This record gives sequence, C-alpha cells and structure tokens, in this order.
Amino acid sequence: MDLTLYTIIRGLAIGILVSAPMGPIGILCIQRTLNKGRWSGFVTGLGAALSDLIYALLTGLGMSIVIDFIEANQNVLQILGSLVLVGFGIYLYRQNPAKNIRKANSSINSYTQDFITAFLLTFSNPLILFLYIGLFARFNFFLPEAQPVHHVVGYLSIIIGAVSWWFFITYIINKVRSRFNVRSIWFINRGIGIIIIAMSIIGFIWGIKDYFLN
Repeated sequence: MDLTLYTIIRGLAIGILVSAPMGPIGILCIQRTLNKGRWSGFVTGLGAALSDLIYALLTGLGMSIVIDFIEANQNVLQILGSLVLVGFGIYLYRQNPAKNIRKANSSINSYTQDFITAFLLTFSNPLILFLYIGLFARFNFFLPEAQPVHHVVGYLSIIIGAVSWWFFITYIINKVRSRFNVRSIWFINRGIGIIIIAMSIIGFIWGIKDYFLN
C-alpha cells in the first residue's frame, strides 16, 4: 500500500477512535445539539477536535517531558479534572433549556462560547496523551521511512477523522431532536448532569485512593 494512503487511513481511524467514546464531551455535544441545535453541537465537537489535535502533535513530536510530568502527577490531575467536571455537571443539571434555545436563536456569540468551553474541557484532560501513544503504537502510525509530508498528512487526517465523527453524530441527534419538547430536554439535561457528576465522583475517588496508596 502507498505510504501516503496508509497514513491517511490510519489518521482517519485514530481521529474517529479518539472522538467516538461517549465521555463528558460526547455527552455535552449531544446535550447542546438537543438544546440549541445541530450547529451548536457541531461547534462543540470542533473545540474538542482542536484540543485533540494539539495532544496528537505533542505525542507525535515526542514530548517526553510532558509525558513524564503527567505520569508523575497522574493521580493529582485526575482529582483536579474530576472536580472541574463535577462543577460542570452541576451547571448542566441547573440549565434551563428554554433559555438556551432563546440564546441560540438570538446570538451567534454562543457558538464561540460553545467552541471555547469544549476546547478547555477537553484540554483539561492531558491523560488523553496515553490514548494517543497507544493508538500510534497500535496502528504503526509513523513508519521509519515516513517523510515530513507524511507527518503533515497524518495530522490532517486525524483532525478530519475527528471532525467527520462530530458531523455525523450531530446529524443523527438532530434528526431525532424534533421528537423532544422543552420539558423532555429539561429531563435530559438533568440526567446528563447526574451522569457527569457520577463519573466525576468515581474518578475523584479513584484518584484519591491511588494517590494515598502510592
């Protein structure tokens, strides 16, 4: 197989695999699509994709110092990240979907806010570096004979794969969005908030346990 095509296929696969797990950002993307429409959810995915690309670059460029720092402080980072997500889960739980819909219809600035918050939330989880390390190794992403152009093509393929995933998932969610009224979206907001809070508490407990046991 041609090396360029090899790199493109694996880059697309990595971009999709990093984005696809339904973690807090995936849940947030669905929540915003239901609350404010498809493009709000898609812009949220773009913010996450940009953060993922930065971590892919750090991994590919061999940022051993960063990786060593994360390994040495993994438990502390997990604890801090969990606390951030608890606060965000409470925020989602208390959101008013009717107010969100009015904001989405009245101001394009909400797209900027959606992008920035998704970027910051994703970027606050540096443990994603280890996922990239595993995927790069699993797919033999950069072969020894790869040239600089193949690296550029590889990173572009990763971001295209990630963006394609968010485009697809928001398209599907938007198709069923009309079946939900404001009250049902309100219940979904609360359910999603509870899920994120529960995930964060579990992460916090594990981080505390590992911190004191190690």
